[in-house]
Amino acid sequence: MKRISFIGVFILFAFMAKAQELKFSPIDSSPADIVYFPLNAAKAKDGSLPLIKVIYSRPAKKGREIFGVLEQYGKVWRLGANENTEIKFFKRVKIGGKTIKPGTYSLFAIPNKDKWVMIVNKQTDRWGSFTYDETKDVLRTEVPVKSLDKTLESFSITFTTNAVGANMVFGWDKTLIELPIELK
Repeated sequence: MKRISFIGVFILFAFMAKAQELKFSPIDSSPADIVYFPLNAAKAKDGSLPLIKVIYSRPAKKGREIFGVLEQYGKVWRLGANENTEIKFFKRVKIGGKTIKPGTYSLFAIPNKDKWVMIVNKQTDRWGSFTYDETKDVLRTEVPVKSLDKTLESFSITFTTNAVGANMVFGWDKTLIELPIELK
C-alpha cells in the first residue's frame, strides 16, 4: 500500500512539474540594442551620467532592397523593427530649432530618396508604426540623406560629437542619416 501511495505521489509531482514548464520566446531575428550619448556613459566609472539613451531593434538586410521597397518612401517608419524606437533625454535638448523637455519619446521617420522627415513623438510602448498618432508629435524636422560606400547589413544607431552636442547617426544598407541634437 505504501508503495502504491509513493508511486501516486511521484506521478502527481511529475505531472505538476511538467505543467509548470516555462516557455521562453525564441531569439528575435531583429535583436534589441541600446546606445548612449556619450557612447560609453553606461560603462563610465567616474560617476558621469548619460545625456541620451536610445532603445531600438536592429533588422537585417538579408539580401532585400530596403529603402523605397521594404521601407517605402513617404510612409511612417518606426526606425528599426518590433516596438518603436525610444529615446530618453536626461536634460533639455534642441532639435530642428525646437526645445524638447527631458523625458522618454518615440522616434519615427518618413524616408524619402533625398531627405527624411525625422519625428519625435510622445506615444511610447507601441509595436511598429501601426498605431502611430501624428497628433502626439513633439516635432518634425527634415534631414538630408547621405550614401555609404559599403553596405551596412543591420540597421544601426550611434552618436558622434558636434560643436553644440551630438549627431544621432542612423545607418542601414547604403543609407546614412544624421540628426543634429543641441544639448542645453
